[in-house]
Amino acid sequence: EAGVKIERLDHLVLTVADITVTCDFYRAALGMEVITFGEGRTALRFGNQKINLHEAGREVDPKAERPTPGSGDLCFITGIPLVSVVAHLKECGVEILLGPVRRTGARAMLNSLYLRDPDHNLVEVANELPD
Repeated sequence: EAGVKIERLDHLVLTVADITVTCDFYRAALGMEVITFGEGRTALRFGNQKINLHEAGREVDPKAERPTPGSGDLCFITGIPLVSVVAHLKECGVEILLGPVRRTGARAMLNSLYLRDPDHNLVEVANELPD
């Protein structure tokens, strides 16, 4: 048995071209809360997690070996039915790349949509399906 057992994800970091553009997108399209922490740093908060944002070329140390805008592939769970999510994303002018499609999540099967954020990260928005 391992000496360490990870319980949950607290935060992750996205390197982005423009923090303001990223914040505007995630706030409007996905309902995330933009927060400031530390010495003027910016994050996107949702549920009990957050995404810290680093501006490309001005990353905070320590950082990923090769921080690059557009290298993220993220999946977010929502309780809002996907039909409503689709309608909202269309109102926001966000193109849906794929979906709804069935996928396997960490805890359950998912009904998922795929889109891209302003840095072209792949963003999956999903409903967990009952067993």
